[in-house]
Amino acid sequence: MFSPRGPSLPELVTQALSSVERGYDLLAPKFEHTPFRTPDAVLDATAAALRPLGPFGRGLDVCCGTGAGLRVLGPLCRERVTGVDFSGGMLARARAAHPEADWVRADVRALPAGERFTGAFDLAVSFGALGHFLPAERPALFAGVRRALRPGGLFAFPVAAPPPVGSLPYWALLGFDTAMRLRNAVWRPPFVMYYGTCPLSAVRAELGAAGFGVTVVPLAELGRREDGAARCGLVLARRP
Repeated sequence: MFSPRGPSLPELVTQALSSVERGYDLLAPKFEHTPFRTPDAVLDATAAALRPLGPFGRGLDVCCGTGAGLRVLGPLCRERVTGVDFSGGMLARARAAHPEADWVRADVRALPAGERFTGAFDLAVSFGALGHFLPAERPALFAGVRRALRPGGLFAFPVAAPPPVGSLPYWALLGFDTAMRLRNAVWRPPFVMYYGTCPLSAVRAELGAAGFGVTVVPLAELGRREDGAARCGLVLARRP
């Protein structure tokens, strides 16, 4: 599906009936050929918005997957870049594609302690990962990222504007989330992947509660909705 080099429908079904970790291990060899991989346009727009705020020292890619975030962190960071993910399969692909970076297998809800992660980074980014965390799990995620940043460090991630109510994308996302909730109600282990559980207002409040100062800048180059609002914004959460 998606492309001749992408996963087949049976492969996607097997992934969807697995845990999140096992599902991404299975998907890893073909992940780059699916729509789940963050598009280069989003990565480039993020890099352009961050460039005037840098340069940065060490960089951290939170839920790094196969390493697409290196397209942002590599040019912006003068020191070593680290990616962290809990899928060994995804990390193997990232390590093969970007041997110049460090790749760490860990649950980002409980990042390792010690000097390697505590107060070690100037810039952290994340792409397309928030839907894998239930609302009750995000405070631990944000607190962990804050601990990993040096004072003055920045956590940045793009967030798409919600589609207009009643539009085709609105019903598509609602249908997907509903299907995932039904799946998780009747099948174990759960596969957490929701698109409607992280509205910007809630994310801003949770980042603020974790001790970040938060602003949002529009990524205008990614287009605008009919009401004139940017289709995507970049959350900039800074550790004071």
